[in-house]
Amino acid sequence: MVLEGNPEVGSPRTSDLQHLENQGSCVLSSPGEDAQPGEEPIKYGELIVLGYNGCLASGDKGRRRSRLALSRRPHANGVKPDVMHHISTPLVSKALSNRGQHSISYTLSRSHSVIVEYTHDSDTDMFQIGRSTENMIDFVVTDTSPGGGAAEGPSAQSTISRYACRILCDRRPPYTSRIYAAGFDASSNIFLGERAAKWRTPDGLMDGLTTNGVLVMHPAGGFSEDSAPGVWREISVCGNVYTLRDSRSAQQRGKLVENESNVLQDGSLIDLCGATLLWRTPAGLLRAPTLKQLEAQRQEANAARPQCPVGLSTLAFPSPARGRTAPDKQQPWVYVRCGHVHGYHGWGCRRERGPQERECPLCRLVGPYVPLWLGQEAGLCLDPGPPSHAFAPCGHVCSEKTARYWAQTPLPHGTHAFHAACPFCGAWLTGEHGCVRLIFQGPLD
Repeated sequence: MVLEGNPEVGSPRTSDLQHLENQGSCVLSSPGEDAQPGEEPIKYGELIVLGYNGCLASGDKGRRRSRLALSRRPHANGVKPDVMHHISTPLVSKALSNRGQHSISYTLSRSHSVIVEYTHDSDTDMFQIGRSTENMIDFVVTDTSPGGGAAEGPSAQSTISRYACRILCDRRPPYTSRIYAAGFDASSNIFLGERAAKWRTPDGLMDGLTTNGVLVMHPAGGFSEDSAPGVWREISVCGNVYTLRDSRSAQQRGKLVENESNVLQDGSLIDLCGATLLWRTPAGLLRAPTLKQLEAQRQEANAARPQCPVGLSTLAFPSPARGRTAPDKQQPWVYVRCGHVHGYHGWGCRRERGPQERECPLCRLVGPYVPLWLGQEAGLCLDPGPPSHAFAPCGHVCSEKTARYWAQTPLPHGTHAFHAACPFCGAWLTGEHGCVRLIFQGPLD
């Protein structure tokens, strides 16, 4: 057995984020040992699963929810690389039997494995994300199907790893958060088998990729009114950044991107091959609209008393407390090709093109005719602008800049495909722009 000392794996620490005082509460952890009684803990950021519009269909429960805040733990639980061992396979089980010792095992061949032992890091907190419901997973994530639901049934085989990824957050300002592929299992081990993509780095250390990979996209210009989608990259087990593989599970890794890091930014997207998560920083959330503001916008839109241009009935967006059930009589509907808003009516059907295809009575364009629903997950919004645009074809409503940003953001799908999707329900966007400006008719009196 060869012992090599103290390899530090991952990207260098940065200090480009500003310290924020009086950050929000956390649903995951309690105040740290240095917090004063009654003082809220330091929040590192929040993870929001795309496609659920504020709550899982079955309700947010414990670690299985649509949104989770990560805050400083009472005691640090982070780990960092310590020593690396070259061992023969018969010794692997013995080397991994200590559950108190975190380690990553790289199987190079039947007779050669490399084990990197990790030691406690008092400067970081670790949070793990995956499909497993075991206690070491802090955020349980299941596959999201287009339309805002979880894939269910025995035939729906998940593509999300049980131990998909881990996030390490600095316990001291500026509270930098970094993402790494793979999480430690119940034995405190990450195991990369013989068929997994792995390699020795130029400095003699080990690195690798998980089966379906962990992809990250940092938006250009931050997550604000001036944002633009960035480039999708793959994050390795040691936190290095690579270009995408030819397909999601290919054994040949992409090229190392040396000028990029695994530091999460406001608006960073994390794709786990079955679900996509949005990372929001405390500073970013301060700029995002609140639920109170969204409700005020709903009431303001209803106070304008928009009318159906044909039936002349008054339209009104339903209260979010009612949930997305069957549309009521006042529900606004839209022709998603032209944006003309009506009340529900039964004429204009073009059944030869599909049950939702209708001809707009104002402009004669034929296309989907769907009810309008307000986007209720405020963390997905780039600005507090008025609800003026709807995604096509699902009908979720948000501000213009929010709609245009998500309509031009490709989200991973399957092994090598990308599709723009509604962030509120996950439906694939259609049409030339993926969204449409809503055209309301005011009251005639």
